[in-house]
Amino acid sequence: MKKYEFPKNFLWGVATAAAQVEGAAYEDGRGPSIWDAFSHIPGKILNGDLPDVACDQYHLYEEDIRRMKEMGIKSYRFSFSWSRILPEGTGEINEAGLDYYRRMITCLRENGIVPNATMYHWDLPYALQVKGGFGNRDIIKWFLEYAEILLDNFGDMVDIWATFNEPIAVYVGHANGFFAPGLKDEKYARQCIHNLMVCHGETVKLFRKKQLKSAKIGIVVDVWPHKPAHPGRENDEQMALYKNEIAGYGMFLHPLFLGGYSEILMKYMKENDLMPRIEEGDFDTMCQKVDFYGLNFYNGLIDDAEKPEKKRRREKQGGNFQDTREYHQEALWDVLHMLKEKYKINVPIYLTENGYCTEGEADRETMLDDQVRIDYLEKILYWLNRSIQDGIDVRGYYVWSLLDNFEWSGGFYKRFGLFYTGYETLERIPKKSAGWYADVIRNNGIETDKFD
Repeated sequence: MKKYEFPKNFLWGVATAAAQVEGAAYEDGRGPSIWDAFSHIPGKILNGDLPDVACDQYHLYEEDIRRMKEMGIKSYRFSFSWSRILPEGTGEINEAGLDYYRRMITCLRENGIVPNATMYHWDLPYALQVKGGFGNRDIIKWFLEYAEILLDNFGDMVDIWATFNEPIAVYVGHANGFFAPGLKDEKYARQCIHNLMVCHGETVKLFRKKQLKSAKIGIVVDVWPHKPAHPGRENDEQMALYKNEIAGYGMFLHPLFLGGYSEILMKYMKENDLMPRIEEGDFDTMCQKVDFYGLNFYNGLIDDAEKPEKKRRREKQGGNFQDTREYHQEALWDVLHMLKEKYKINVPIYLTENGYCTEGEADRETMLDDQVRIDYLEKILYWLNRSIQDGIDVRGYYVWSLLDNFEWSGGFYKRFGLFYTGYETLERIPKKSAGWYADVIRNNGIETDKFD
Protein backbone atom coordinates (compact mmCIF):
# COMPACT_ATOMS: atom_id res chain seq x y z
CA MET A 1 0.00 0.00 0.00
CA LYS A 2 1.32 3.41 -0.94
CA LYS A 3 0.46 6.53 1.01
CA TYR A 4 -0.27 9.74 -0.83
CA GLU A 5 0.24 12.38 1.82
CA PHE A 6 -0.82 15.99 1.48
CA PRO A 7 1.03 19.12 2.66
CA LYS A 8 0.98 20.04 6.32
CA ASN A 9 -1.99 22.29 7.18
CA PHE A 10 -3.84 21.19 4.03
CA LEU A 11 -7.42 22.42 4.36
CA TRP A 12 -9.88 19.52 4.17
CA GLY A 13 -13.43 20.80 3.82
CA VAL A 14 -17.00 20.30 2.71
CA ALA A 15 -19.18 22.68 0.71
CA THR A 16 -22.84 23.72 0.44
CA ALA A 17 -24.84 26.71 -0.83
CA ALA A 18 -27.56 28.70 0.90
CA ALA A 19 -30.30 28.09 -1.65
CA GLN A 20 -29.67 24.35 -1.53
CA VAL A 21 -29.54 23.69 2.21
CA GLU A 22 -30.91 26.56 4.29
CA GLY A 23 -34.65 26.33 3.73
CA ALA A 24 -36.63 28.81 5.87
CA ALA A 25 -37.39 30.52 2.58
CA TYR A 26 -40.14 32.72 4.02
CA GLU A 27 -39.01 33.10 7.61
CA ASP A 28 -37.55 36.00 9.58
CA GLY A 29 -37.92 38.59 6.87
CA ARG A 30 -36.16 36.85 3.99
CA GLY A 31 -37.19 37.99 0.52
CA PRO A 32 -37.61 35.66 -2.48
CA SER A 33 -34.72 34.86 -4.79
CA ILE A 34 -34.84 34.01 -8.48
CA TRP A 35 -34.63 30.33 -7.55
CA ASP A 36 -37.65 30.63 -5.27
CA ALA A 37 -39.60 32.13 -8.17
CA PHE A 38 -38.25 29.75 -10.81
CA SER A 39 -38.88 26.63 -8.75
CA HIS A 40 -42.53 27.53 -8.33
CA ILE A 41 -43.11 27.56 -12.10
CA PRO A 42 -44.71 24.20 -12.96
CA GLY A 43 -42.38 21.84 -14.80
CA LYS A 44 -39.11 23.63 -14.05
CA ILE A 45 -37.92 21.36 -11.23
CA LEU A 46 -37.97 17.57 -11.26
CA ASN A 47 -40.97 16.16 -9.39
CA GLY A 48 -42.07 19.69 -8.51
CA ASP A 49 -39.51 19.78 -5.68
CA LEU A 50 -39.13 23.11 -3.89
CA PRO A 51 -36.25 24.65 -1.91
CA ASP A 52 -38.65 26.08 0.69
CA VAL A 53 -37.38 23.73 3.42
CA ALA A 54 -34.53 21.82 1.72
CA CYS A 55 -32.23 20.55 4.52
CA ASP A 56 -33.50 23.20 6.96
CA GLN A 57 -29.95 24.14 7.90
CA TYR A 58 -31.28 27.53 8.96
CA HIS A 59 -32.62 25.78 12.05
CA LEU A 60 -30.25 22.79 12.19
CA TYR A 61 -26.87 24.43 11.59
CA GLU A 62 -25.54 23.56 15.06
CA GLU A 63 -26.30 19.89 14.44
CA ASP A 64 -24.53 20.01 11.07
CA ILE A 65 -21.50 21.77 12.53
CA ARG A 66 -21.30 19.14 15.28
CA ARG A 67 -21.16 16.45 12.59
CA MET A 68 -18.41 18.34 10.78
CA LYS A 69 -16.37 18.57 13.96
CA GLU A 70 -16.79 14.86 14.65
CA MET A 71 -15.45 14.12 11.16
CA GLY A 72 -12.47 16.39 11.64
CA ILE A 73 -13.55 18.83 8.92
CA LYS A 74 -11.14 21.77 8.82
CA SER A 75 -13.21 24.22 6.75
CA TYR A 76 -16.83 24.75 5.76
CA ARG A 77 -17.63 26.47 2.49
CA PHE A 78 -21.09 28.08 2.51
CA SER A 79 -22.81 30.99 0.84
CA PHE A 80 -24.82 33.95 2.03
CA SER A 81 -28.39 34.37 0.86
CA TRP A 82 -28.47 37.92 -0.52
CA SER A 83 -32.26 38.17 -0.08
CA ARG A 84 -32.03 37.02 3.54
CA ILE A 85 -29.89 40.06 4.26
CA LEU A 86 -31.44 42.53 1.81
CA PRO A 87 -34.96 41.28 1.03
CA GLU A 88 -35.35 43.84 -1.77
CA GLY A 89 -31.76 43.44 -2.94
CA THR A 90 -30.87 46.96 -1.77
CA GLY A 91 -32.02 49.34 0.93
CA GLU A 92 -33.27 48.15 4.29
CA ILE A 93 -31.16 45.49 6.00
CA ASN A 94 -32.88 42.48 7.54
CA GLU A 95 -31.17 42.24 10.94
CA ALA A 96 -32.53 38.72 11.50
CA GLY A 97 -30.58 37.59 8.45
CA LEU A 98 -27.35 39.11 9.72
CA ASP A 99 -27.97 37.54 13.12
CA TYR A 100 -28.36 34.07 11.61
CA TYR A 101 -25.03 34.24 9.79
CA ARG A 102 -23.33 35.74 12.84
CA ARG A 103 -24.50 32.83 14.97
CA MET A 104 -23.58 30.24 12.35
CA ILE A 105 -20.10 31.63 11.71
CA THR A 106 -19.44 31.98 15.43
CA CYS A 107 -20.42 28.34 15.89
CA LEU A 108 -17.98 27.31 13.15
CA ARG A 109 -15.14 29.24 14.75
CA GLU A 110 -15.90 27.89 18.21
CA ASN A 111 -15.58 24.40 16.77
CA GLY A 112 -12.27 25.11 15.06
CA ILE A 113 -13.71 25.12 11.53
CA VAL A 114 -12.45 27.76 9.07
CA PRO A 115 -15.32 29.70 7.45
CA ASN A 116 -15.07 29.90 3.65
CA ALA A 117 -17.87 32.20 2.45
CA THR A 118 -19.26 32.83 -1.02
CA MET A 119 -21.03 36.13 -1.53
CA TYR A 120 -23.08 34.97 -4.52
CA HIS A 121 -24.06 31.38 -5.32
CA TRP A 122 -26.75 31.87 -7.99
CA ASP A 123 -29.64 33.21 -5.84
CA LEU A 124 -30.20 36.81 -6.93
CA PRO A 125 -32.98 38.62 -5.05
CA TYR A 126 -36.08 38.45 -7.22
CA ALA A 127 -36.67 42.16 -6.63
CA LEU A 128 -33.49 42.90 -8.59
CA GLN A 129 -34.27 40.47 -11.38
CA VAL A 130 -37.42 42.41 -12.25
CA LYS A 131 -35.16 45.45 -12.64
CA GLY A 132 -33.01 43.61 -15.18
CA GLY A 133 -30.77 41.64 -12.83
CA PHE A 134 -27.21 41.17 -14.00
CA GLY A 135 -28.10 42.59 -17.40
CA ASN A 136 -28.67 45.99 -15.82
CA ARG A 137 -25.36 47.77 -15.22
CA ASP A 138 -26.78 49.09 -11.96
CA ILE A 139 -26.05 45.58 -10.66
CA ILE A 140 -22.53 46.85 -9.95
CA LYS A 141 -23.70 49.35 -7.34
CA TRP A 142 -26.30 46.90 -6.01
CA PHE A 143 -23.69 44.19 -5.55
CA LEU A 144 -21.20 46.56 -3.94
CA GLU A 145 -23.84 47.66 -1.44
CA TYR A 146 -24.45 44.01 -0.54
CA ALA A 147 -20.73 43.14 -0.45
CA GLU A 148 -19.96 46.06 1.86
CA ILE A 149 -22.62 44.92 4.31
CA LEU A 150 -21.05 41.46 4.35
CA LEU A 151 -17.52 42.77 4.82
CA ASP A 152 -18.52 45.28 7.50
CA ASN A 153 -20.37 42.63 9.49
CA PHE A 154 -18.30 39.50 8.89
CA GLY A 155 -14.99 40.70 7.49
CA ASP A 156 -13.10 39.82 10.66
CA MET A 157 -14.98 36.53 11.15
CA VAL A 158 -14.48 34.89 7.74
CA ASP A 159 -11.02 33.77 6.61
CA ILE A 160 -11.74 32.99 2.94
CA TRP A 161 -14.06 35.05 0.72
CA ALA A 162 -15.22 34.27 -2.81
CA THR A 163 -17.10 36.93 -4.73
CA PHE A 164 -18.91 34.51 -7.06
CA ASN A 165 -19.38 30.79 -7.46
CA GLU A 166 -19.48 29.39 -11.00
CA PRO A 167 -20.57 32.49 -12.91
CA ILE A 168 -21.44 30.26 -15.85
CA ALA A 169 -24.76 29.60 -14.08
CA VAL A 170 -25.71 33.23 -14.77
CA TYR A 171 -24.98 32.62 -18.45
CA VAL A 172 -26.97 29.38 -18.51
CA GLY A 173 -29.92 30.98 -16.71
CA HIS A 174 -30.16 33.77 -19.27
CA ALA A 175 -29.06 31.99 -22.48
CA ASN A 176 -30.38 28.44 -22.15
CA GLY A 177 -33.43 28.73 -19.95
CA PHE A 178 -33.16 25.70 -17.68
CA PHE A 179 -31.67 27.59 -14.71
CA ALA A 180 -33.17 30.60 -12.98
CA PRO A 181 -34.32 33.06 -14.12
CA GLY A 182 -35.21 30.89 -17.13
CA LEU A 183 -34.46 33.22 -20.06
CA LYS A 184 -33.22 32.31 -23.54
CA ASP A 185 -31.38 35.35 -24.83
CA GLU A 186 -27.68 34.78 -25.47
CA LYS A 187 -26.90 38.44 -26.12
CA TYR A 188 -28.44 39.42 -22.81
CA ALA A 189 -26.58 36.56 -21.15
CA ARG A 190 -23.27 37.91 -22.50
CA GLN A 191 -24.08 41.29 -20.97
CA CYS A 192 -24.95 39.63 -17.67
CA ILE A 193 -21.63 37.84 -17.33
CA HIS A 194 -19.72 40.93 -18.41
CA ASN A 195 -21.40 42.96 -15.68
CA LEU A 196 -20.85 40.14 -13.20
CA MET A 197 -17.09 40.18 -13.78
CA VAL A 198 -17.03 43.95 -13.29
CA CYS A 199 -18.89 43.36 -10.00
CA HIS A 200 -16.17 40.91 -9.03
CA GLY A 201 -13.36 43.35 -9.75
CA GLU A 202 -15.02 46.25 -7.95
CA THR A 203 -15.64 44.01 -4.94
CA VAL A 204 -11.98 43.01 -4.80
CA LYS A 205 -11.08 46.71 -4.80
CA LEU A 206 -13.56 47.32 -1.98
CA PHE A 207 -12.12 44.38 -0.05
CA ARG A 208 -8.60 45.88 -0.30
CA LYS A 209 -9.87 49.18 1.10
CA LYS A 210 -11.22 47.37 4.17
CA GLN A 211 -7.67 46.19 5.02
CA LEU A 212 -8.84 42.98 6.67
CA LYS A 213 -5.74 41.52 8.26
CA SER A 214 -6.37 37.78 8.15
CA ALA A 215 -8.87 37.39 5.32
CA LYS A 216 -8.27 36.68 1.65
CA ILE A 217 -10.48 37.04 -1.41
CA GLY A 218 -10.85 35.24 -4.71
CA ILE A 219 -13.39 33.83 -7.17
CA VAL A 220 -14.60 30.31 -7.98
CA VAL A 221 -14.81 29.26 -11.63
CA ASP A 222 -15.67 25.70 -12.60
CA VAL A 223 -13.73 23.95 -15.35
CA TRP A 224 -15.22 21.09 -17.36
CA PRO A 225 -12.44 20.49 -19.89
CA HIS A 226 -13.49 19.22 -23.31
CA LYS A 227 -11.16 17.19 -25.52
CA PRO A 228 -11.75 16.03 -29.09
CA ALA A 229 -12.52 12.34 -29.38
CA HIS A 230 -10.27 12.21 -32.43
CA PRO A 231 -7.43 14.76 -32.19
CA GLY A 232 -6.84 16.28 -35.58
CA ARG A 233 -10.40 15.72 -36.83
CA GLU A 234 -11.69 19.22 -37.51
CA ASN A 235 -15.29 18.77 -36.34
CA ASP A 236 -14.21 17.31 -33.00
CA GLU A 237 -11.57 20.00 -32.55
CA GLN A 238 -14.06 22.78 -33.27
CA MET A 239 -16.64 21.27 -30.94
CA ALA A 240 -14.17 21.11 -28.05
CA LEU A 241 -12.89 24.62 -28.81
CA TYR A 242 -16.41 26.05 -28.70
CA LYS A 243 -17.26 24.37 -25.40
CA ASN A 244 -14.01 25.43 -23.76
CA GLU A 245 -13.48 28.95 -25.06
CA ILE A 246 -16.89 30.27 -26.12
CA ALA A 247 -19.44 28.52 -23.91
CA GLY A 248 -17.18 27.37 -21.08
CA TYR A 249 -14.40 28.36 -18.73
CA GLY A 250 -12.48 30.47 -21.26
CA MET A 251 -15.06 33.26 -21.28
CA PHE A 252 -14.25 33.85 -17.60
CA LEU A 253 -10.64 32.84 -17.07
CA HIS A 254 -9.26 34.94 -19.91
CA PRO A 255 -10.69 38.30 -18.73
CA LEU A 256 -10.11 37.48 -15.06
CA PHE A 257 -6.48 36.45 -15.34
CA LEU A 258 -5.10 37.48 -18.74
CA GLY A 259 -7.14 40.62 -19.40
CA GLY A 260 -9.94 41.08 -21.93
CA TYR A 261 -11.82 38.50 -23.93
CA SER A 262 -9.88 36.03 -26.06
CA GLU A 263 -9.63 36.58 -29.80
CA ILE A 264 -11.73 33.45 -30.35
CA LEU A 265 -14.56 34.72 -28.17
CA MET A 266 -14.42 38.26 -29.56
CA LYS A 267 -14.65 36.94 -33.12
CA TYR A 268 -17.62 34.75 -32.20
CA MET A 269 -19.50 37.55 -30.45
CA LYS A 270 -18.91 40.07 -33.24
CA GLU A 271 -19.95 37.66 -35.99
CA ASN A 272 -23.14 36.71 -34.14
CA ASP A 273 -24.13 40.18 -32.88
CA LEU A 274 -23.58 39.16 -29.26
CA MET A 275 -21.17 41.83 -28.09
CA PRO A 276 -21.92 43.19 -24.63
CA ARG A 277 -21.68 46.87 -23.81
CA ILE A 278 -18.12 47.39 -22.58
CA GLU A 279 -17.13 50.58 -20.81
CA GLU A 280 -13.65 52.04 -20.51
CA GLY A 281 -11.70 50.42 -17.72
CA ASP A 282 -13.93 47.33 -17.46
CA PHE A 283 -11.19 44.86 -18.37
CA ASP A 284 -8.73 46.43 -15.93
CA THR A 285 -11.36 46.17 -13.20
CA MET A 286 -12.10 42.51 -13.94
CA CYS A 287 -8.43 41.60 -13.82
CA GLN A 288 -7.83 42.56 -10.19
CA LYS A 289 -5.17 40.60 -8.34
CA VAL A 290 -6.85 37.96 -6.18
CA ASP A 291 -5.46 36.05 -3.19
CA PHE A 292 -6.58 32.64 -4.42
CA TYR A 293 -8.43 30.87 -7.19
CA GLY A 294 -11.25 28.44 -6.43
CA LEU A 295 -11.55 25.54 -8.86
CA ASN A 296 -14.72 23.47 -9.09
CA PHE A 297 -13.97 20.25 -10.96
CA TYR A 298 -16.10 17.15 -11.51
CA ASN A 299 -15.17 15.53 -14.80
CA GLY A 300 -13.40 15.76 -18.12
CA LEU A 301 -15.56 15.41 -21.25
CA ILE A 302 -14.84 13.92 -24.68
CA ASP A 303 -16.45 15.50 -27.76
CA ASP A 304 -17.28 13.40 -30.81
CA ALA A 305 -19.01 15.49 -33.46
CA GLU A 306 -20.20 12.41 -35.37
CA LYS A 307 -22.06 11.06 -32.38
CA PRO A 308 -25.00 13.23 -31.39
CA GLU A 309 -24.89 14.20 -27.76
CA LYS A 310 -27.16 12.20 -25.55
CA LYS A 311 -30.18 14.31 -24.85
CA ARG A 312 -30.06 15.03 -21.19
CA ARG A 313 -33.29 14.35 -19.36
CA ARG A 314 -34.04 17.92 -18.50
CA GLU A 315 -35.99 17.01 -15.44
CA LYS A 316 -32.95 15.33 -13.93
CA GLN A 317 -30.48 18.14 -14.45
CA GLY A 318 -28.82 19.50 -11.38
CA GLY A 319 -26.04 22.03 -11.08
CA ASN A 320 -23.42 19.48 -12.12
CA PHE A 321 -24.07 17.67 -15.35
CA GLN A 322 -22.63 14.29 -14.49
CA ASP A 323 -25.01 12.56 -16.85
CA THR A 324 -22.45 10.00 -17.91
CA ARG A 325 -20.89 7.10 -16.12
CA GLU A 326 -17.61 7.70 -17.91
CA TYR A 327 -15.35 9.54 -15.51
CA HIS A 328 -12.05 11.19 -16.31
CA GLN A 329 -10.55 12.16 -12.97
CA GLU A 330 -7.16 12.31 -14.66
CA ALA A 331 -8.38 15.48 -16.39
CA LEU A 332 -7.91 17.25 -13.05
CA TRP A 333 -4.13 17.04 -13.59
CA ASP A 334 -4.52 18.64 -17.04
CA VAL A 335 -6.74 21.40 -15.67
CA LEU A 336 -4.41 22.33 -12.81
CA HIS A 337 -1.45 22.54 -15.19
CA MET A 338 -3.53 24.56 -17.67
CA LEU A 339 -4.43 27.08 -14.97
CA LYS A 340 -0.77 27.65 -14.23
CA GLU A 341 0.64 27.46 -17.73
CA LYS A 342 -2.08 28.93 -19.98
CA TYR A 343 -3.85 31.33 -17.64
CA LYS A 344 -0.74 32.23 -15.58
CA ILE A 345 -2.58 31.73 -12.29
CA ASN A 346 0.19 32.16 -9.75
CA VAL A 347 -1.87 32.37 -6.57
CA PRO A 348 -2.84 29.48 -4.27
CA ILE A 349 -5.61 27.24 -5.58
CA TYR A 350 -8.38 25.60 -3.58
CA LEU A 351 -10.36 22.74 -5.09
CA THR A 352 -13.58 24.28 -3.81
CA GLU A 353 -16.00 21.66 -5.15
CA ASN A 354 -15.69 18.07 -6.18
CA GLY A 355 -18.14 15.24 -5.73
CA TYR A 356 -20.16 12.38 -7.10
CA CYS A 357 -23.92 12.03 -7.40
CA THR A 358 -26.17 9.05 -6.99
CA GLU A 359 -29.81 9.11 -7.93
CA GLY A 360 -32.75 9.26 -5.60
CA GLU A 361 -34.54 6.26 -7.08
CA ALA A 362 -32.29 3.85 -5.17
CA ASP A 363 -33.38 2.61 -1.75
CA ARG A 364 -31.86 4.22 1.32
CA GLU A 365 -29.56 1.33 2.24
CA THR A 366 -28.09 1.33 -1.27
CA MET A 367 -27.44 5.06 -1.04
CA LEU A 368 -25.74 4.69 2.35
CA ASP A 369 -23.35 2.05 1.01
CA ASP A 370 -21.76 4.44 -1.49
CA GLN A 371 -18.50 2.71 -2.35
CA VAL A 372 -18.82 4.12 -5.88
CA ARG A 373 -18.49 7.64 -4.42
CA ILE A 374 -15.42 6.62 -2.44
CA ASP A 375 -13.79 5.12 -5.54
CA TYR A 376 -14.42 8.34 -7.47
CA LEU A 377 -13.11 10.63 -4.71
CA GLU A 378 -10.06 8.47 -4.06
CA LYS A 379 -8.99 8.71 -7.69
CA ILE A 380 -9.53 12.48 -7.63
CA LEU A 381 -7.26 12.75 -4.59
CA TYR A 382 -4.62 10.66 -6.33
CA TRP A 383 -4.50 13.07 -9.28
CA LEU A 384 -4.66 16.05 -6.95
CA ASN A 385 -1.69 14.70 -5.01
CA ARG A 386 0.26 14.14 -8.22
CA SER A 387 -0.42 17.73 -9.26
CA ILE A 388 0.83 19.04 -5.92
CA GLN A 389 3.97 16.93 -6.31
CA ASP A 390 4.46 18.67 -9.68
CA GLY A 391 4.55 22.00 -7.90
CA ILE A 392 0.94 23.15 -8.33
CA ASP A 393 0.11 25.20 -5.22
CA VAL A 394 -3.16 23.64 -4.03
CA ARG A 395 -3.98 24.52 -0.42
CA GLY A 396 -7.29 22.75 0.18
CA TYR A 397 -10.00 20.37 -1.03
CA TYR A 398 -13.77 20.57 -0.46
CA VAL A 399 -16.19 17.71 -1.05
CA TRP A 400 -19.51 18.61 -2.61
CA SER A 401 -21.46 18.14 -0.53
CA LEU A 402 -21.88 17.75 3.21
CA LEU A 403 -25.55 16.83 2.74
CA ASP A 404 -27.86 15.60 0.03
CA ASN A 405 -29.64 18.81 -0.90
CA PHE A 406 -31.78 20.72 -3.39
CA GLU A 407 -29.84 20.15 -6.61
CA TRP A 408 -31.28 23.06 -8.60
CA SER A 409 -33.34 21.86 -11.59
CA GLY A 410 -32.75 18.27 -10.46
CA GLY A 411 -34.62 18.88 -7.22
CA PHE A 412 -33.96 16.22 -4.59
CA TYR A 413 -33.31 13.51 -7.18
CA LYS A 414 -29.56 14.05 -7.40
CA ARG A 415 -27.74 13.17 -4.18
CA PHE A 416 -24.18 14.41 -3.69
CA GLY A 417 -24.02 14.25 0.12
CA LEU A 418 -21.63 12.51 2.47
CA PHE A 419 -24.75 12.43 4.64
CA TYR A 420 -28.08 11.09 3.48
CA THR A 421 -30.88 13.61 3.98
CA GLY A 422 -34.38 12.36 4.69
CA TYR A 423 -36.37 15.25 3.29
CA GLU A 424 -39.57 14.31 5.10
CA THR A 425 -37.93 13.92 8.52
CA LEU A 426 -34.82 16.11 7.99
CA GLU A 427 -32.71 13.31 9.46
CA ARG A 428 -29.05 13.15 8.46
CA ILE A 429 -27.47 9.69 8.23
CA PRO A 430 -23.75 9.27 7.49
CA LYS A 431 -22.97 7.34 4.33
CA LYS A 432 -19.98 5.06 4.05
CA SER A 433 -18.15 7.92 2.33
CA ALA A 434 -18.46 10.12 5.43
CA GLY A 435 -16.42 7.64 7.45
CA TRP A 436 -13.93 7.26 4.61
CA TYR A 437 -13.46 11.03 4.34
CA ALA A 438 -12.96 11.32 8.10
CA ASP A 439 -10.12 8.79 7.74
CA VAL A 440 -8.62 10.80 4.87
CA ILE A 441 -8.59 13.91 7.03
CA ARG A 442 -7.15 12.11 10.04
CA ASN A 443 -4.38 10.60 7.91
CA ASN A 444 -3.90 13.76 5.81
CA GLY A 445 -4.04 11.65 2.69
CA ILE A 446 -4.99 8.32 1.16
CA GLU A 447 -3.36 4.91 1.33
CA THR A 448 -4.03 2.61 -1.62
CA ASP A 449 -2.46 0.16 -4.02
CA LYS A 450 -4.86 1.01 -6.89
CA PHE A 451 -2.59 3.50 -8.65
CA ASP A 452 0.91 3.46 -10.11
